[in-house]
Amino acid sequence: MSSPELTAPLEAQIERWRSYLARRRAVHAVDVAELEDHLREQIGALTTAGLSTDEAFLVAVKRMGELDGLSREFAREHSERLWKQLVLTSSDGGAPARDVRRDGIVAFALAVVAAMLVKMPGLFGASMDSDEGFYAQNAPFFVFPLLTGFFVWKRGLATRTVRWLIAGFVIAGFVANLYPLAPGGHVMALAILHLPIALWLLVGVAYAGGRWAQTAGRMDFVRFTGELFIYYVLIALGGGVLTGFTAMIFEAAGLKIEWFFQQWLVPCGAAGAVIVAAWLVEAKQSVIENMAPVLARIFTPLFTAVILVFLGTLVVTGRGVDIARNVLIAFDILLVLVLGLLLYSVSARDTEAPPGPFDALQITLLVLALVADAIALQAIVGRIGEFGFTPNRVAALGENVVLLVNLAWSAVLYVRFVRGRGSFAALEQWQTRYLPVYAIWAAFVVAGFPLIFGYQ
Repeated sequence: MSSPELTAPLEAQIERWRSYLARRRAVHAVDVAELEDHLREQIGALTTAGLSTDEAFLVAVKRMGELDGLSREFAREHSERLWKQLVLTSSDGGAPARDVRRDGIVAFALAVVAAMLVKMPGLFGASMDSDEGFYAQNAPFFVFPLLTGFFVWKRGLATRTVRWLIAGFVIAGFVANLYPLAPGGHVMALAILHLPIALWLLVGVAYAGGRWAQTAGRMDFVRFTGELFIYYVLIALGGGVLTGFTAMIFEAAGLKIEWFFQQWLVPCGAAGAVIVAAWLVEAKQSVIENMAPVLARIFTPLFTAVILVFLGTLVVTGRGVDIARNVLIAFDILLVLVLGLLLYSVSARDTEAPPGPFDALQITLLVLALVADAIALQAIVGRIGEFGFTPNRVAALGENVVLLVNLAWSAVLYVRFVRGRGSFAALEQWQTRYLPVYAIWAAFVVAGFPLIFGYQ
């Protein structure tokens, strides 16, 4: 229920309570929204009965604690809060096992469908050997619509939202296959790289469960993306070991089955594993949640050292940045990983905690990444001025500008927070609100570059 009469301090308390539940990830995003509705209803009823807003919040949390174990956990971990004593009443509960099994069955079925979709073009004469461009260009459509459908079913999205999601995939599929792109050309390569980024935004809208307009909903999706990547890599590593072991066994028997791996196991398994990994994230949220701050604290100093050494090498040697396509891609991936670390750290951090040494390290990493991005931009602009515009150079220019804006304002907001002149929530809001910019730029590369630079 909406409560426009609530005071700003009370709204801040509710936001902290909601953000905590979202970070803990012991329930789904849509459940957090439902719990917040119940909390606001309780507060509204209590204030109407004559309680002050602070009293109403304390009593409402007490009542929520009796209904839900998460409120008790929230109070337990925030021992300095007054209402710890109000909600520590009984033991926590978990999600019903039957729900996990049901979700697993649905996810496995969708994974099988994704594997079948990968092979379906073969019924119409397409071959993975002779039509690699088609498969690479349409790879997201074998998986992302099914993954979106999984979350539509899980979150119970409104019909209007579902229609918009379907329209988005249909339009994207039409545009992706509209142009006669030259196989192996620069424009096709850029389209293959950017199409998944644009479509991933549609998955995010479904995952947020009607909460995409809220910071907490978008941050949930950020966490999900990082956790999905971790699980997918683990599945891929396990699959690689299994594949190698299987090949070794059959080879020992004098049989070569590389064709089966290339034509069936690897492409079908890669598609289905995305949905299986997404289900694992949903089913094991409380376990993986503990990995977020650990990974961020391990890799932040390492990436800081890498960029520092890179910049120091440029200064000592006096060399510029090679703007060959592969080098630019690697360079942009490094900057994206820096932003990923920042997002992961933001998602795992308690917004109420005071600034600490790790925050100073994060600011150092941001500043170094800004310097590195500026050097890359200088090299790109110089090469464009010398040799003219090409699809790769313009794409690199646009991507580095998009990254530069995000990094620069993130650094400003982080410095403000450390100096006590701003809130950590402002940095969180900026990071999540900026997510559509990446999707918009990626969509422009897919739909606009063929018209600007032709189809080569």
